[in-house]
This record gives sequence, structure tokens and C-alpha cells, in this order.
Amino acid sequence: MKAADIRNMSETDILAKIKEEKDALAKMKFGHHIAGTENPMQIRNKRREIARMETVLNERKNNK
Repeated sequence: MKAADIRNMSETDILAKIKEEKDALAKMKFGHHIAGTENPMQIRNKRREIARMETVLNERKNNK
């Protein structure tokens, strides 16, 4: 998801999406430690997506 798409979302939607993505990341990390994953770059991409959403939230808080 691109930052422009995230900026079009409401704050509650972003917070819900962050929670959902963090849960998915935890499952991916657990699966990776147990059996390994086919594409470990997915973990990095998930972390970056969460960071993008948190960055947009911080920008909104600082601009108020």
C-alpha cells in the first residue's frame, strides 16, 4: 500500500489496519522461526508497510 493510499484513509481505518498488519507480522515471524518462509522479504515489506501507516498518523497529529 502506498503512502498516498494511506493518506486517503481515516484515522480509525489506519489504526485498524495497523493492528491487523501487526497481527499478520507476528504470525509471519512465528512461521519463519518454526519452518522458514518461502520469501523472507515479505517480513521486511510488512514492517515497512506498518511504518508507513504510523508515519502518516504522526504527520496528522503534528499538523493539528
